[in-house]
Amino acid sequence: MPETLDWDPIRALARRVLREGAPLALTDEVRALLVRSAREVAISDAVASHALSSEDEALDLLREISRRIRDGSARISDALNRMYQHKEAGDFDSARQEMREVLAVEVVPLYRDIAEGQLEDLADEP
Repeated sequence: MPETLDWDPIRALARRVLREGAPLALTDEVRALLVRSAREVAISDAVASHALSSEDEALDLLREISRRIRDGSARISDALNRMYQHKEAGDFDSARQEMREVLAVEVVPLYRDIAEGQLEDLADEP
């Protein structure tokens, strides 16, 4: 996975297509964006490539990519907030548990990396 992700283009596409109702034009650029973004949210290249066989399936792929980014972002943000509250209260077991719970359900590598990093940082705490 690249060191920095730029999800602005996929978010802009999702906004135009899913919220504003613009048609999904499967240009080479859009296809590449969907495949790259799918990979970044742990959707296999095979699944993404197959989804590009029709506009309806590509639209479903865009919905799933968007959902994984949105849901994962909310999940990690909420868990981090709770983790920091537990840390401030000196409850490191509960802080670690917040990150374990994220790792139990999260599929997006970026969000998993964040949770794993926090869990590693908490390993030295009592």
